[in-house]
Amino acid sequence: MRFGLALPHYDFSLPGGERISFDGMARFAQMAERLEFDSAWVSDHFFLSLARYGGPPDLQGSLEALTTLGGLAAATERLRLGTLGLAAPFRRPAVLAKAATAVDLLSGGRLDLGIGAGWYEDEFRAFGYGFGTVGERFAVLEETLEVLGQLLPGGPATFRGKHFQLREAFNHPVPAQTPRPPIWLGAKGGDRSVGLAALHADGWNTVWRWTPEAYADRVRRAREACDEAGRDPRSLRLSLGMYTVVGEDHDDLVARFRSLQSWMPGALDRETLESFMSDTLTGTPDQVLERLAQFAELGVEEVIVAPAPIPFALPDPSIVEVFAEAVMPKAREL
Repeated sequence: MRFGLALPHYDFSLPGGERISFDGMARFAQMAERLEFDSAWVSDHFFLSLARYGGPPDLQGSLEALTTLGGLAAATERLRLGTLGLAAPFRRPAVLAKAATAVDLLSGGRLDLGIGAGWYEDEFRAFGYGFGTVGERFAVLEETLEVLGQLLPGGPATFRGKHFQLREAFNHPVPAQTPRPPIWLGAKGGDRSVGLAALHADGWNTVWRWTPEAYADRVRRAREACDEAGRDPRSLRLSLGMYTVVGEDHDDLVARFRSLQSWMPGALDRETLESFMSDTLTGTPDQVLERLAQFAELGVEEVIVAPAPIPFALPDPSIVEVFAEAVMPKAREL
């Protein structure tokens, strides 16, 4: 099993209330590389509010995803760099293909391109994008996936859809990875999303709270979708993002959980340690390894660690260190 780190890249993300900056975020990508994580990931929002997580309603700024990865390509040497995931309606797929190609070349072939339909209505409205229905956003996602599949390897590509058209378009220079960077569809795993993954993506990713039992049901449906599409189910790669809190022992775990409760009042007000453990990657190293083994049995090849009760935040970097030192070496064998 491989491991990624969800990087802090919002105004709420860094330890000690530090406002986000590229340098502030990049140091944790470099820490992940030093600790031998396999990948680092950013999300795709113009801004975010913590109100949906129980926090204050203030708008929190963010670094833009693809240009951030371009900077990280120069700041790191080995880490794979991924988006988790881009909102398809925000970028025309031809421009996205060119930008993704540039990041892949800058990084020497280290890009993982995660993409989804988008969900945060406030930012759509604020920046002048039509939010539409879920079905309408998924229609844009489907065409985007089709265009990327044709254009990223170089083309020429011709495509006529409702939203996008190409006429003998080509993408040169081609990406460093052959035939193109891996494409991950990010979604909760409803029938339409896993169907799109089966047809157009290399893998399916979902986040941030899952029990093995609930996840197993969605994996079963994803494999059925592959069968229906005439695809070998084993060829659909699986990755999983998880809220993660690891303590060296039970007392340390309790102390870390209480510290996170104090860090963002509201996010964990209705949680006990036991309830939070039920569908996150939380526990002592042995407990976390047991949970990881259950996901490995379901075919998960990579787990992306979010060391907080909200995504892309890193209030306590020592959680990452404990995970790397006490969990990852043994989990590599899963």
